[in-house]
Amino acid sequence: MNVAILILAAGEAKRMGHPDHHKLLALFHDEPLVRRVARQALASTASSVTVVMGHQSGAIAAALAGLAISSLHNPAYAEGMGCSLATGLCSPVIDSADGVLVMLADMPSVTSAHLDSLMAAFRSGEGRSVIRGCAARRPGHPVVLPRCLYGALRNLRGDVGARDVIVSSMIPVTLVEIGAAALQDIDTLDDLRAAGGRLAVEHSTVP
Repeated sequence: MNVAILILAAGEAKRMGHPDHHKLLALFHDEPLVRRVARQALASTASSVTVVMGHQSGAIAAALAGLAISSLHNPAYAEGMGCSLATGLCSPVIDSADGVLVMLADMPSVTSAHLDSLMAAFRSGEGRSVIRGCAARRPGHPVVLPRCLYGALRNLRGDVGARDVIVSSMIPVTLVEIGAAALQDIDTLDDLRAAGGRLAVEHSTVP
């Protein structure tokens, strides 16, 4: 089955403590986090990779330069994740896919092998269930959403994710073990440093 990847990279990263501390531009082995995530997506068996941008979209686009991705801009990115997810699902390349793997751009440990295991589970279930990455049965991300949910997901607004749509649809959810990567995202400077990353530009205000 045809599965597209949608990377959500539009957020404002407010919890980083400084407007210039964009977590997606933080460096892991001298590579911006958003580029690291996009490369893993491109190395997977997905049919396409689309990135939704918003906050500091010019810098994000520059970090992704040269990669074979599609991009969309969410002008209402400040509303939150739901709006960005709805924006991504308006992409024709995603609309034509049997499922979409939604990937957060601030998860440095998710690999192409993890993505492939999630998509394999989706295909083996013939696209009849939601597939969610987990760590020791604790639900996390990424998540593969079947085409039958696209219509409802396009109506999302604000900072509401797909959970309510999934629950109301009564579609079964299958957890796929991918280890600690399913729960590791970057929200704060402490998270960034614990994950092995560093700010691209250090400021005197950084503790």
